Amino acid sequence: MNRTTTMPRLPATAQRDSLPRRAARLALRGPGSLTSPAARWALTLLAVAGAGLLVWSGVLHLQLWSEGYRTISVIGPLFLVQGIASIALAVALVVFRRLVLLAAGAALAAGTAAGLLLSASVGLFGYTESLAVPGAVTSLVVEFTGAAVLAVAAAIVLAAPLLRRRS
Repeated sequence: MNRTTTMPRLPATAQRDSLPRRAARLALRGPGSLTSPAARWALTLLAVAGAGLLVWSGVLHLQLWSEGYRTISVIGPLFLVQGIASIALAVALVVFRRLVLLAAGAALAAGTAAGLLLSASVGLFGYTESLAVPGAVTSLVVEFTGAAVLAVAAAIVLAAPLLRRRS
């Protein structure tokens, strides 16, 4: 006999709550997921402040790139990419304020600061920097502050469902 075996279909709710869909909903969560007006304002202020710090970091890197870092192998192109990416991400952050953008901004800022610290301590891509050069300490302060501000904003978005369950 020729029997056709069909796989049972998952209920619509199971299909809707698949892991990729839940991850996408979480990543795209923004101020609309916050019920408190104070939390929405805090998120907006932190996102704008973090975006401002990303722009500052990007401008610092573009300025250094134009003043001579462009001639450094690997580091020069990375300075250009960091400058452009920071400014583009800052614009997206201000417009959308989504968790994925907040996390990406925090990671970019922290990664940039970590790159400077690595370059100053053990070298990075064959290049060693000094923290005594003009702008190095300012860059570290701007980037670590930006990472912290954006991480707090991301934490507010992540904590929203937990706070709703409590009340």
